[in-house]
Amino acid sequence: MTNDHRNFYGRIKGKALKPNQQMDLDTLLPKLAIHGITQSENPDRRPLDMPAIAQGRPVWLEIGFGGGEHLVHQAKRNPDVCFIGVEPYVNGMAMLLGKLRRERVDNVRLHLGDARDLMDVLPDGVIDKAFLLYPDPWPKARHHRRRFVTPEHLLPLARVVRQGAEFRVASDIADYIRQALEEIPQAGFEWLAEGPEDWRVPWSDWLSTRYEQKAIREGRPQHYLTFRKK
Repeated sequence: MTNDHRNFYGRIKGKALKPNQQMDLDTLLPKLAIHGITQSENPDRRPLDMPAIAQGRPVWLEIGFGGGEHLVHQAKRNPDVCFIGVEPYVNGMAMLLGKLRRERVDNVRLHLGDARDLMDVLPDGVIDKAFLLYPDPWPKARHHRRRFVTPEHLLPLARVVRQGAEFRVASDIADYIRQALEEIPQAGFEWLAEGPEDWRVPWSDWLSTRYEQKAIREGRPQHYLTFRKK
């Protein structure tokens, strides 16, 4: 059952939306949103019909897609994959919708809200690849429980990810990476590091996002971790 106090994010809306962004939220999001995730739509928490949603395609999940650059990039590179993007921040969702409309990308489904509400109703082992890219670091120690790399978040993710699936994590916060390396293996993933400096090298299909570019300008080192579900 969902819980109003589960959230691992802060505010859900920033500056005022532009008229075209509000129009995308009003008209495009209802067409792309996965229905049956929220408590009000699915109070019995029945599992989603993933074959119908994905139309027989592999399913890749991005948790907290920010402005959507990476999600659109991957969706265009992999048109035979069904992408699910989850983002609680309204402005980020509006930015992604604009990109999807302009790029005419049609293999993305969306949830505006908490990723765990989605995982509550996903069947076991239906996710073929997952991404957690530059998540909110919650730098204050008293907020570390809100980080995604905690058992409350990772165990549900591990349940819905199939055995052998890849889980990518990127962050510019060293303490977040430390916690990720401690917690993610305990949830049933193994770190696929080929050497001590492997974390410095981005993936071959990586697209640097505006969040990463900001971190680079501010002098923070980037970390790229690849895990595999056992």
